[in-house]
This record gives sequence, C-alpha cells and structure tokens, in this order.
Amino acid sequence: MLNLRVSSKKQAKIKLALQGCAGSGKTYSALLLAYGLCGDWTKIAIIDSENGSADLYAHLGNYNVLPLQDNFTPETYIEAIKICEEAKMEVIIIDSISQCWDNLLEYHANLQGNSFTNWQKITPRINAFMQKILQSQSHVICTMRCKQDYVLSEKNGKMIPEKVGLKAVMRDGIDYEFTIVLDINMKHQAIASKDRTSLFIGKPDFTITPTTGQII
Repeated sequence: MLNLRVSSKKQAKIKLALQGCAGSGKTYSALLLAYGLCGDWTKIAIIDSENGSADLYAHLGNYNVLPLQDNFTPETYIEAIKICEEAKMEVIIIDSISQCWDNLLEYHANLQGNSFTNWQKITPRINAFMQKILQSQSHVICTMRCKQDYVLSEKNGKMIPEKVGLKAVMRDGIDYEFTIVLDINMKHQAIASKDRTSLFIGKPDFTITPTTGQII
C-alpha cells in the first residue's frame, strides 16, 4: 500500500560516517555523537570489530557492546544490526565497516576463475549490508579506517611523494550512501567532506562533542 505524507524531519534517521586514520579518535567521537543524538547511554549499541576498542570508553556511560569475534562477513554485520534493532537501540555504531570490506576483498582474492565476473558474488552482499544500514529505523554511525594517499610529483627534477588526502578502506563511492561524512584528523578534529543537512559544510575544523549530535 503506497501512502503520500508530508515531509517530516522527525521521520529522518541520520546515517553518518566517521573516517580517519588509526588513532584519530573515531570510536570515542562516535560515542559522543551518539549520546548527543539520543541523550541516553543505555539506548546506544556499538558493534565492535576492533578487538574490544569499544570497551575502552566504558567510563562514559552504560552503553551496549556487541563484539563480532573475528567474523566480519556482511551477513554477520546484518545480523548484528538486527539484534540491536530488536533491543530497541536508538543509535547503532558500527566500528568499523572497513573490516567487512577487508573480509570481502580476501574472499574475492581466493575465488577461482575470472576476477571481474567474481565481483558478481561480492557486490550483492555489500549492497545488502548497506541497504540494512540505510533502511534501519535507528540512527547509524559507521566508522571507516583510512589510509593516507600519496602521489608522485616532480620537483626540481626529483620525484617527491606528496600527501593527497585520505582514502577510506571501503568500496569506492561509499560516501554517497551517507547523509553526513566527517573526516577526523590526528588532532581529533573533524571537517565535513559531505553534508546533506548543510549543518557543517564549509565550517572550520571542530572537535566532536555530544553537542554535535544534539545539533544534528
């Protein structure tokens, strides 16, 4: 049954990505953001694929942790999201979705036959995972590991490597799926690289606090 209704911001659940290098503070920032979004630690769940990093901040409050135990298939992540939804979690943090992509790349590398056609076995699985995130009735914050990208530039006849920004360990173009993408640097400051809400785009670097979540 199709129903037409008036648009309402109350209906929108934020789908946000935090990307940064190891040590930039993605997990901590995600937890502060989540608390700002719902104001109740017991309504926050963190799906942990990072070897217990979710428990490092237990002093913040009584949030919930769902460890993935070295099983990082898209299907495992989907099952974990379902468990959090059934527990009526208002904010689900997935820390990180890069582990899922690593798992799929390893699976693809071990497949026999044509590398190109073998992607047909991978793409539907990552698509199903992303659809689960986008269709969730909870706010979802995903963290993504980044690696520094370099290019070789010629200077005075020498080829010099230059930093050209961060590349997330995830499928190319994944940022299109999210409402907001915040890049976190090693000083733990964030800047919006994508923002459909227009709350942060064009703003200077800032430190993520619960207020950030409240603003959203």
